[in-house]
Amino acid sequence: MATLFIADLHLSLHEPAITAGFLRFLRHEAVHADALYILGDLFDAWIGDDDPQPLHATVAAEVYKLHQRGVPCYFVHGNRDFLLGKRFADESAMTLLPTETVLDLYGQKILILHGDTLCTDDHAYQKFRRRVHNPFIQRLFLRLPLSLRVKIANKMRAASQQANQQKTQQIMDVNPEKVRERLRHHQVNTLIHGHTHRPAIHQIDLDGAHARRAVLGAWHQAGSMIKVTPQNIELIAFPF
Repeated sequence: MATLFIADLHLSLHEPAITAGFLRFLRHEAVHADALYILGDLFDAWIGDDDPQPLHATVAAEVYKLHQRGVPCYFVHGNRDFLLGKRFADESAMTLLPTETVLDLYGQKILILHGDTLCTDDHAYQKFRRRVHNPFIQRLFLRLPLSLRVKIANKMRAASQQANQQKTQQIMDVNPEKVRERLRHHQVNTLIHGHTHRPAIHQIDLDGAHARRAVLGAWHQAGSMIKVTPQNIELIAFPF
């Protein structure tokens, strides 16, 4: 018995090795799991479910095969693919989850989220996030011609990369008190997230009680997953 978690694959046409590694992961690892949870940034960018990239169809077909073999797949939006919608979810048989979800796995409650909402010291990013998550702004963007959406996304990506070069690593990491606040709010002592690309399992003192924060790694040079079993929570790196 095991439930698997992954995040931050940033799949794109420019990184075929990562895509190939993800497909192998689905076929040889995820297929044996009780469930697969993707905690955001599966894709490096998402400008709408109507984007006809062959990569999207390939990924949807493989995730659908996983569903057919009895392994449900759940998806939490990331900061790169927050516009991924119902059409793609239906094509891949993925279940879209809210920003924060509490799971009951093997008798333990676990909070899952992408992780960007925990980085509250990055005020510029949080302001940007509130703007692009406005439903009205999203509807306007998705009505634009696909070619214009591509140009806007590329421009925003370049601006984000430039801005991040001016930020310290501490600012772009999670705020420890925000982590404790979300644990208290949901009355859990375990949290799993991605986004920061800093894989680790952190031990936390939560008002005198033991808690932990498990962070997934990005799929840059190798794959990263968290395996939850009735006995353990394990962070695992593996080659593509």
